[in-house]
Amino acid sequence: MSLPSSGADFPPRVFDQGDYERIDAGLADTDRLLADGYPGDAGTRQPVHTVYVPADRYSPSLAADWGQQALAAAAEAGGIQRLAELVGLTPELAAEVAPRVEAKLREEPIEDLRIDFEDGYLAPAKASDPEATEDAEAVRAADRVTAAVASGRVTPFVGIRFKCLEEATRRRGLRTLELFVSRLVQQGGLPEGLVLTLPKVSTVEQVKAMVYAVERLESSLRLHPGRLGFEVQVETPQLIIGADGSHPVAQLPHQADGRITALHYGTYDYSASLQIAAAYQSMEHPAADFAKEVMQLAVAGTGIRLSDGSTNILPVGDAAQREEAWKLHARLVRRSLERGYYQGWDLHAHQLPTRYIATYAFYREGLPKATERLRNYVQQTVGAVLDEPATARALAAFVLRGVQCGAVGPDEVRASTGLSERDLIRLAHPRLAEQIPATIVAAPAAEPQGASR
Repeated sequence: MSLPSSGADFPPRVFDQGDYERIDAGLADTDRLLADGYPGDAGTRQPVHTVYVPADRYSPSLAADWGQQALAAAAEAGGIQRLAELVGLTPELAAEVAPRVEAKLREEPIEDLRIDFEDGYLAPAKASDPEATEDAEAVRAADRVTAAVASGRVTPFVGIRFKCLEEATRRRGLRTLELFVSRLVQQGGLPEGLVLTLPKVSTVEQVKAMVYAVERLESSLRLHPGRLGFEVQVETPQLIIGADGSHPVAQLPHQADGRITALHYGTYDYSASLQIAAAYQSMEHPAADFAKEVMQLAVAGTGIRLSDGSTNILPVGDAAQREEAWKLHARLVRRSLERGYYQGWDLHAHQLPTRYIATYAFYREGLPKATERLRNYVQQTVGAVLDEPATARALAAFVLRGVQCGAVGPDEVRASTGLSERDLIRLAHPRLAEQIPATIVAAPAAEPQGASR
């Protein structure tokens, strides 16, 4: 039977109201899953790195101290521009990046700071009463964070990593978490960028237990429901492939009531769990890449951020040792960025220069083409590349990340595209468009070339 090609009977009405309602009912669960389980990225700032320091070594001045150490190490190597060229930047790009990196190291050398009560915390082992010592350190850490907030020296993101929820350390970890959060509330409130890190997660049940723990804290301390989120460190193979052959990490976003903010890859614990020899444990080992690809698939569209791990090859020792470590670190940072991991872990002040050199180079190298394609997309101008909405979202997200970390000035973006930072958020995250006011036409004041955000 052929359909008529014209006239009143074409196009035919095959689906009636009952058909639509039946299909809607059959897809109701899918609609809820997509709306609730895959809300997309929040469009808020993600730090480019996390620095962790043993709890007993944290002080409000630590970030500034690390910045000064980083600048001194770069100066000893001939300056930031020379270091940028050493790790592979062209002289032109190095000259463009260097003043921004120097400003960053002076003004905001650490974006995310984790006060460590887990692997990096050894004080209780030396104490006559380890439990009382850690209790006191948890309270002292909260007091020092409060002091950093009061003095304007707090990093944009700050928090603790406490011991894991395995049986041997469970109660100690929960006690440290309780003391730290309770003391912050007692001393005036939680910092806006508070981050809690749950390490060595092996099962979904451990994450559910953490959800219960933070709910209890919120209720007891009269915090707004949902105020306490947490990061999950992926450091065990059991979270990648479970005993039943499933991928437990993919269940986490849908079993944590929206509490998980990020997944962080743990380079050395994960590698050791697979019995990879110490000399070959690395962020770029094939086993690491497999785990991180599974993590990336597991959280795609959920709004949960990703962080790569760290390298323990530090830029210390003689000049030759430092240079080789800087080259390695810069290459690994760039490698992560190219693979969609926009955050990593740094272990030493001397890693800060190459963290920002590699990060800023990544965004500045890609800026001209990204802004050209964005401009063509917004103005509906046909260019060499015909971008679809999904690609436009990715381009806007790329430029937005560059602005948020200080690699790119918002004035540069406005000059080349006519778009403000709010416009970028609206383009990159269309689900948020209704929550973000339309942009004022007047351009913001231009930042100096070396300014950082």
